[in-house]
Amino acid sequence: MRSAVRGAGAVALVLALGAGVAACSGGASGDAGAAAEVRAVADPGGLAGLPARVDGAVVTVGDEDAPHTVRVYEDARCPYCKKFEEGGARALVGPVADGDVKVEYTIASFLDKNLGGSGSVNAANALRASVDAGKFPEFHAAVFASQPADESVDAYTNGFLLKIADKVDGLRSGAFDKAVNDGSYVKWVGDAMRAFRDDGVQGTPTVVIDGKKAGGGEDAMYGQASFAAVLKDAGIG
Repeated sequence: MRSAVRGAGAVALVLALGAGVAACSGGASGDAGAAAEVRAVADPGGLAGLPARVDGAVVTVGDEDAPHTVRVYEDARCPYCKKFEEGGARALVGPVADGDVKVEYTIASFLDKNLGGSGSVNAANALRASVDAGKFPEFHAAVFASQPADESVDAYTNGFLLKIADKVDGLRSGAFDKAVNDGSYVKWVGDAMRAFRDDGVQGTPTVVIDGKKAGGGEDAMYGQASFAAVLKDAGIG
């Protein structure tokens, strides 16, 4: 199951990674205060120190000369992206740290239109700011760890994102806080959303390995061991 970009009056079909596919339904935005809770990241140690940089509308994590490229398309409010980040994505940490893989993140923000609110844009702006602080991998994991259970809740206010940032050692600073509060990277957020659409992606999470959609069926993305097997089939690991 994945979150799908919704067109006027209808939910667009998702680009399938495997067999069964469903889209998250859009609804009215809920009360942010009731469900916003900062949660710990499971096993954050492997993320610390991974290099990240901005390449146009993409955030790239890993050695730029890595022989393999995994492209990940996500929206911070998408519950299936959280499921991927806490499952299959854990299989990428080792190969990235070893210099075998670089991961290119295209951070979309379509769920604000589907669900109401501005949380996806706010989160994408803060994630972009975390690159400048050298803390993108850790903050990226922390944002998804603190995603509310109800996707309709517009929890990612600037204040809540700064509370999440408090849990990432060395992230909070005057420059980072200003970028979050001022929406300094909102133009970049728009560029990322255009890149998402230009790549023909209609749902999140979408994962592409060396130019080909990840195999193994959609469910394979949501387990560390099952996605490790997908990576191995693609010649990684």
